[in-house]
Amino acid sequence: MQQETDFTKRLDAGLWVRLIRYMKPYHRHLIAIMFTMSVSAMCDTLFPLLTREAIDRFIAGGAVGGRVWFAARYVLLVLLQGACICSFCILCGKAECGVNRHIRKLTFRRLEELSFSYFDQTPVGYIISRVTSDTARLGETVAWGIVDLFWSGAYLLITAVAMFLLNVRLALLVLSVMPIIAVTAVWFQKRILAGYRLVRKTNSRITGAFNEGIMTARTTKTLVREEASAEEFSRLTETMREASVRSAVLSALFMPIVTTLGTAAAAMVILRGGRGALNGAITIGTLAAFVQYATGIFEPISSIARIFADLQASQAAAERVLSLLETEPEIKDTPEVTERFGDSFEPRRENWPELIGDIEFDHVSFHYNRGEEVLEDFSLRVKAGQTVALVGETGGGKSTIVNLLCRFYEPTEGVIRIDGEDYRTRSILWLQEHLGYVLQQPHLFSGTVRENVRFGRLDATDEEIEEACRMVGADGFIRDLEKGYDTEVGEGGNRLSTGQKQMISFARAIIADPAIFVLDEATSSVDTQTEQKLQTAIAAALRGRTSFIIAHRLSTIRSADMILVIRNGRILEKGTHAELLRKRGEYYSLYANQFREEGERQALQAVL
Repeated sequence: MQQETDFTKRLDAGLWVRLIRYMKPYHRHLIAIMFTMSVSAMCDTLFPLLTREAIDRFIAGGAVGGRVWFAARYVLLVLLQGACICSFCILCGKAECGVNRHIRKLTFRRLEELSFSYFDQTPVGYIISRVTSDTARLGETVAWGIVDLFWSGAYLLITAVAMFLLNVRLALLVLSVMPIIAVTAVWFQKRILAGYRLVRKTNSRITGAFNEGIMTARTTKTLVREEASAEEFSRLTETMREASVRSAVLSALFMPIVTTLGTAAAAMVILRGGRGALNGAITIGTLAAFVQYATGIFEPISSIARIFADLQASQAAAERVLSLLETEPEIKDTPEVTERFGDSFEPRRENWPELIGDIEFDHVSFHYNRGEEVLEDFSLRVKAGQTVALVGETGGGKSTIVNLLCRFYEPTEGVIRIDGEDYRTRSILWLQEHLGYVLQQPHLFSGTVRENVRFGRLDATDEEIEEACRMVGADGFIRDLEKGYDTEVGEGGNRLSTGQKQMISFARAIIADPAIFVLDEATSSVDTQTEQKLQTAIAAALRGRTSFIIAHRLSTIRSADMILVIRNGRILEKGTHAELLRKRGEYYSLYANQFREEGERQALQAVL
């Protein structure tokens, strides 16, 4: 199982640039916000200059004329500032919600595109955390944090220019504390960022623990593991608490230190500027303006310090979301195939060839990323309409064969051909849209019975849905449900029995009219009576279709055109049921043992 990636880089501006590229639909919003913030920063810079004019001209100078024009300018500046603030709030609110929604759509789409190997290796909790809390954090940071940072930078720049124009020495005095602040920021950066990365990583593990606790509630209770599970969860939350407190303390210390430095600079301005005003070197109005600038300039510096800490906290979320968005599927179509046949979201069905069902494994080998060999030099030819059964011990490679056929994975060596063509020269969607796949543990989606069957073919009519259910023997129990076909099945189908869910999943597969059918021990989790009903449905469903059956109960595959006994990724025996029994080899032993066990079980039931 893949663990959460550890990120060790410092605050990375390039990462945020990459992230903003994903927000293209909201670039206009962000540009409008930045323009509004620039105007707002300019207004904030002009207020001290108006104060300077008022003191030097009207108070110290005693002038009377021009007061109306001065008042008008001041009122206009206040109104402009108010308009900027209103626009800023509206635009930021829209940007936060929009960016959050857009990133979630992108992450969900990427999850739809990723190969099965990603989900095999990545815990569900980590994925959920990325798509929920991490994306929410990014929406807030981009809409408010980065824009706030832009306002603060614009205000500092305009204020610095204004101060230098008024008095170079006092301007240098005010700005002298900037190097100290920079050194302080660098010192805090590494520690705050490391802390928040640990917080986000632990949050993923907590989400995973929640998911596992919910999904395994029944197992936990039967094993009486409530106390042990609670202790494990407590250790996770304690790690989260310690990392959060440590990061919060560092962030809290950062702000007062910056504020203290700002206050010291203002005090130096008053001391040096006061002497200049007494000596007549500067006017009282200029001194008042500098005091306002000295105290005001450290408000954006404090804001930058806060945003800096927030960016460090959010960078951990940004790294995790980008790592998902930039993860490439291991199994994907080539550009040439996509150009001709389209992709999963924009298919070009008019170019799709008909799928007949001839299948060939040509010297296929396969191993997972860990390097362990699962299939080695596997060759097999299946004609359209034939039924192939795969039997053998667990871990022998049966599921790998059908996973390769379905192109959930691809061969590491060799070629798989469908209708004489390397299936990598065709669209993944083309193949998988012609597949009917029924798993040992069926999964239903939240919704009604009718909706779940319709997932197999979205344009299916109600009559076609009911006919598919009658074919698999499900119509009877469905009509006995409270609302018949409109009955809610619950999350994962938890309101139905396993056998009922399996029948509905069969109906869902059949209504799609697939050219290739795959049954992965589809009847092993149902009772004997349900299995007999399903066998009739399976016989009807597989007629005329190429099918692969992974079977545990050998009695269900006696009519298969070809039975393969698989061991260690190789074909140990091949033939029909009768041929393999005559060989008296591995298949004969497996069948004899099962026949004996079933006979003993039936005899015991008869006695009871």
